[in-house]
Amino acid sequence: MHYLHTMVRVKNLEEALDFYCNKLGLVEFSRRDDEKGKYTNVFLRAPADIVTEQHKAPLLELTYNWAPEEYTGGRNFGHLAYAVENIYEYCQKLMDAGIVINRPPKEGRMAFIRSPEGISIELLQIGDALPIQEPWKSMPNSGTW
Repeated sequence: MHYLHTMVRVKNLEEALDFYCNKLGLVEFSRRDDEKGKYTNVFLRAPADIVTEQHKAPLLELTYNWAPEEYTGGRNFGHLAYAVENIYEYCQKLMDAGIVINRPPKEGRMAFIRSPEGISIELLQIGDALPIQEPWKSMPNSGTW
């Protein structure tokens, strides 16, 4: 057995792709429009994920239903999590792109942001925590994650 993907529904596909690809840094792996079902699936992968013919995971599936729907979220979903090379540089890049860091990496190890649909995303430092530094150490939490 191996993990395949996580599916999240999105209200605005272009806004979601801008967030997940242009800002978060994921890469579009495949896309499928279903005329009969009236939806689009876009599968994304992290840049360092290894994808072969036999193993196409882990992937994030964005599902866009063509008929407008209102989605309500719950904390029962939990969060998505991605490992990054330098948590401080990555969070700064996200802030420069207009993303709110809801839980800053105060201890050099973990941060949380939210997608446009309110999905909580955890960012984790690869390896040991980085040395604690400003402005992250003093940055307040914002909203929920």
